[in-house]
Amino acid sequence: MKVIHFRRPIGHPKGRPVDADARDRVRVLLGEAPLRRDLLIEYLHRLQDAEGFLSMVMLAALAQAMRLASTEVYEVATFYHHFDVVADGQPPLPPLTVRVCESLSCRMAGADKLLNSLSDLLGEGVRIQAVPCVGHCDAAPVAVVGRHPVRAATSEKIEKLVQRALGGETSARECPLPVAPSYVQARAAGAYDTLIALHAGERSPQAVFDELDRAGLRGLGGAGFPTGRKWRIVSAQPGPRLLVVNADEGEPGTFKDRHYLEQDPHGFLAGLLIAAWAIQAQDCYLYLRDEYAGLRALLERELTALEADPPMPREAMPRLHLRRGAGAYICGEESALIESIEGRRGTPRLRPPYVAEVGLFGRPTLVNNVETLYWVPQILSRGAAWFASHGRRSRVGLRTFSVSGRVREPGVKLAPAGISVRELIDEYCGGMAPGHTLYAYLPGGASGGILPASLADLPLDFDTLQAHDCFIGSAAVIVLSQADRARDAAASMMQFFRHESCGQCTPCRVGTAKAQGLLEAPEWDQPLIAELSQVMMDASICGLGQAAPNPVRCVIKYFPDEIRAIPSSQS
Repeated sequence: MKVIHFRRPIGHPKGRPVDADARDRVRVLLGEAPLRRDLLIEYLHRLQDAEGFLSMVMLAALAQAMRLASTEVYEVATFYHHFDVVADGQPPLPPLTVRVCESLSCRMAGADKLLNSLSDLLGEGVRIQAVPCVGHCDAAPVAVVGRHPVRAATSEKIEKLVQRALGGETSARECPLPVAPSYVQARAAGAYDTLIALHAGERSPQAVFDELDRAGLRGLGGAGFPTGRKWRIVSAQPGPRLLVVNADEGEPGTFKDRHYLEQDPHGFLAGLLIAAWAIQAQDCYLYLRDEYAGLRALLERELTALEADPPMPREAMPRLHLRRGAGAYICGEESALIESIEGRRGTPRLRPPYVAEVGLFGRPTLVNNVETLYWVPQILSRGAAWFASHGRRSRVGLRTFSVSGRVREPGVKLAPAGISVRELIDEYCGGMAPGHTLYAYLPGGASGGILPASLADLPLDFDTLQAHDCFIGSAAVIVLSQADRARDAAASMMQFFRHESCGQCTPCRVGTAKAQGLLEAPEWDQPLIAELSQVMMDASICGLGQAAPNPVRCVIKYFPDEIRAIPSSQS
């Protein structure tokens, strides 16, 4: 009788053996950096930047160096879109990747045709990918060569840049740094004067909370929670407290945070430091989307200058951490963002507890987006009445709209809260593009729904669009004309949501996939779509699954001529 032993032979460790060369290479790339779990994503970027992709042997070596299970490292690396994991036996990736945005604004500008032309034009040394929004919707269509964004892209522009990049010209594949005031210039111009006055005792944190309340400032990343109230809630929690900045604007059609960071990074950084002072945060984490490579280099430079000569007592200066996203729209959700900063997959947390109570590293955490913090020093220096004086139709404050689509002058538009889309187009965008008339618009990006031209006089603000099954969200306005169909826009949005679902909950993971299939049918099964939408809205863990049906429901409600319902008996 043959005896079979199930024990592992002595001297043979579990799992993949670590290659000695890979171990040495990882040690060189990490240098003296601390091997903390929350830095895992940063180190995956470091390895991929150096190697061009992530091989299994390098992942195993990184896991050993960080004393993590190989499965933990692998699940994080394969969760994020910007990590290229190459399995054993697969050939290495081409040396250059060209990404073409296929989100709605770029599709309307001819991204599909551009993508098809590149497949025939570029050689074997180039990988071509269709990707979600890259944050340059005002210059659609957009491509990215390596890390170099190509605005108003054409096949000729891309081909020239690719040839230069393959020829060894580094600047052809790297995003150029934006031209913005330096720390020295900004400080001389008074960017940090309000912060200096606060540290000198001019006002208390409570007075700052009250001023923000009077101004009516709300969270401008999409949720619209009153800013002063949010700061007050976090400050009441036991310390130590943390501050997280959400600069991962991945909503299709949204690019306003990029605009503020490029034009006035120190206006934002002053707001960040005021928030840290108000809640007494010891550490501040700035999570920047990976598509903004030029901004990352700019912020690294300016943060170094700021920390070297802080505008407040050095002992009062919080530690500043710049973290790099990895291509996951779900990380715009605050709890998923926190999971990502901790070095994990970006999956939303169940609530309660809320992040204001138990957030990053289990500590009370204030999460704000870039634009919200940008307005703080201006409100405190000019007064709440100044900010509140702007607005139309009884709305309060200023709103930054990211406008793209069929308008003559797309871009970032600073306008009064409560302005209508018709006024926004006529007064701020130079009217519709030549030959186009307003047909429909998305008031809040992919998740905000779709409204017809007959409702173009509604005030654009928080709480004004819910009665019409829409919301303003991040104020990403995408304008459609008679050349477009709302049905196609809804299908494009659902494709995006399916691609970006984290997969944690069944209603979103399965619902977005089923919905995409239903929307591809020549005739929409309205009863089945309505039932599926209700389940997604009621049972999804986070806002992605809850809001994904919004564009579809709007098409059924406002554009019935674009679909033909199947009777319930046939569903």
